[in-house]
Amino acid sequence: MANISDQQSEITLRPTVAKINLSHLSHNLEIIKHQINGSKIMAIVKANAYGHGLVPVAQHLAQQGVEQLGVAFLEEGVSLRKSGIQLPILVLGGILNTQIQYFLDFDLEITVSSIDKLRQVEEVAVVKKKKAVIHLKIDTGMERLGVHSYSAGPFIEAAVRSKQCVVKGVYSHLACADDPKSPMTLEQMERFFEMLLHFERLQVPTPVRHLANSGGVLHFPQTHLDMVRPGIILYGIYPDMASHRILDVKPVLSLCSRVVYFKVVQPGRPISYGATWQSDHMIRVVTIPIGYGDGYCRSLSNRGEVLIGGTRYPIVGRVCMDQFMVNLEDGSAYNGDEVVLIGMQNGEMLTVEDMAEKAGTIPYEILTRFNNRIPRVYVQ
Repeated sequence: MANISDQQSEITLRPTVAKINLSHLSHNLEIIKHQINGSKIMAIVKANAYGHGLVPVAQHLAQQGVEQLGVAFLEEGVSLRKSGIQLPILVLGGILNTQIQYFLDFDLEITVSSIDKLRQVEEVAVVKKKKAVIHLKIDTGMERLGVHSYSAGPFIEAAVRSKQCVVKGVYSHLACADDPKSPMTLEQMERFFEMLLHFERLQVPTPVRHLANSGGVLHFPQTHLDMVRPGIILYGIYPDMASHRILDVKPVLSLCSRVVYFKVVQPGRPISYGATWQSDHMIRVVTIPIGYGDGYCRSLSNRGEVLIGGTRYPIVGRVCMDQFMVNLEDGSAYNGDEVVLIGMQNGEMLTVEDMAEKAGTIPYEILTRFNNRIPRVYVQ
């Protein structure tokens, strides 16, 4: 009898897999470098690197020479440190007092968003006998985290005078930069530059200034400053339908599955939960083993499409937790045939943007919903 390890070696990957093209990731990084004209790059790898896989993507970006990584939560930063990544890592999200000790233990840079948070970091740093590396978060119009730019003077002065904190950076977040026609970005830029005058007033060096997200990288060179924070554009996806397609970025993720069942469905026989769809004539239907339990949007029920043999076919009936059905009409497919959900097949293309439009959401949500039930395969 074969032992457990032998049995496991015979188990193949599930039919659904996300393929991550690291060559495309490298290409996109180089395109962004040309766009920003010498600014440093903080590559944003939060939310499992936008669904692409936190650690493998971060390791690849480190090899490609990015200066810094950005994550949303403490846990993401800790995972990167435990994987051996030594690059500077900024945690962009809000913090709790109980978390601060772990920032210091794992050499993670802290977003400080108020005088109260600054004091908490100082207190823990004293106890730990360590210096805390911090970035000051300024609210220029997002109303999410940070001290308002118009009242940031005392906050900045307290931070630069701190004996326990090293102010490495100062930053804000652009709310509308995805749309180059929105006047909001110029207003935020003006507020940010006015805030920076406090460092001059205090006669201290201005820390690293970073303001540009993907939209800023694309549309507002005035926001590139000392460092940029590309997120979704790094993965080959434009942040908004209004964004200018000025960079030749390539999608990094493709999503494929395989046909696992074929049947002929008679007229008037409804398909899937709720009996929301049926045909008035005989059709051929195949079942695909991916569903909302994997992060595939249930809102694609009766709306989404897939590629089989280079032909677009519609999803019919509700998307189930683990599978959905596709109407071939009078087409044909066999068990094991490749099904492309995102990507190219025989010259035909389905994009993340296509899926987002049909699901009534944004590409960010599509990518970050895909969970770890879907294996990632990394290819060059």
